[in-house]
Amino acid sequence: MINFYSYINGVLTQCEAPSAGCWVSVVDPTPQEVRELIEDYGIDSGFVKSALDEEESSRIEREDEQTLVIIDTPVSAVDEDRTKNFYTLPMGIIVTDDYVFTISIRETQIINEATRGGIRNLRPDFKTRFVLQLLLRISALFLTYLKQIDKISSAAEQELHDAMKNELLMQLLALEKSLVYFSTSLKANEATIEKIFRGRVIKLYDEDQDLLEDVLIEMKQAIEMSSIYTGILSSMMDGFSSIISNNQNIVMWRLTIVTIILQVPNIMFAFYGINTDDIPFNYTWVALSLTAFLTGLTAFVLLKWKKKNK
Repeated sequence: MINFYSYINGVLTQCEAPSAGCWVSVVDPTPQEVRELIEDYGIDSGFVKSALDEEESSRIEREDEQTLVIIDTPVSAVDEDRTKNFYTLPMGIIVTDDYVFTISIRETQIINEATRGGIRNLRPDFKTRFVLQLLLRISALFLTYLKQIDKISSAAEQELHDAMKNELLMQLLALEKSLVYFSTSLKANEATIEKIFRGRVIKLYDEDQDLLEDVLIEMKQAIEMSSIYTGILSSMMDGFSSIISNNQNIVMWRLTIVTIILQVPNIMFAFYGINTDDIPFNYTWVALSLTAFLTGLTAFVLLKWKKKNK
């Protein structure tokens, strides 16, 4: 799907046809739309393929008066088992003489916010500022999702203190994996932004310097938060792993005590069940009393020994 947006009367407005200085939003394009981008708009075919590659890493490249910026954007999703996952998807930003293109394999929150006016003063005719504003919003969204990860892990930790549930453990594992994705993408994004900061690929104006510095600060803050949350979540998972192992040992110990106690009646009844007249005190009441006494004594000794070794 290809949509066109221009800054008209102070508002980002969708247009029927492209005009100079407009933003061309491309989301999950069909093969025909891909050919249209290459043939009608003259976009480098390699740039289009890179922007639509889900495994493409963040980078910046310039070719024939066209600049490609691939940036990883954060995405959240809920699985069928209601486990919340966070991951990243690459989004390509291509700057040409006439237009600014954003190309992504699926619609993301960044695109939704931009098209609905969620990003203030977003003007595609100021191409450099437009790119930097998108990068700043992406950095802010990383921080928002990192805070959500922290809240979800804290809530899961409180629930796990009360009862160990597989669903909560799976949620923590999903969050741990999400933080790995975020950390990797954020570091790649930081390298791309620092390359922009040097001003060799995208022309920077004096009024854009402060905005670019804000982008870089937000990205570094997101990297630091991701590193902190990764360490906390890793320690939490190690702690709960030890708790689960300890609980399993306690259960096995209890089952062992029950098994030993139940063996006493089996031994006594087997002994008095021998088909011979030479067994001393060969009376039913003696067998039952002796069994009850030995079972109680065994239980008392084992429980006393357990408390002593706690």
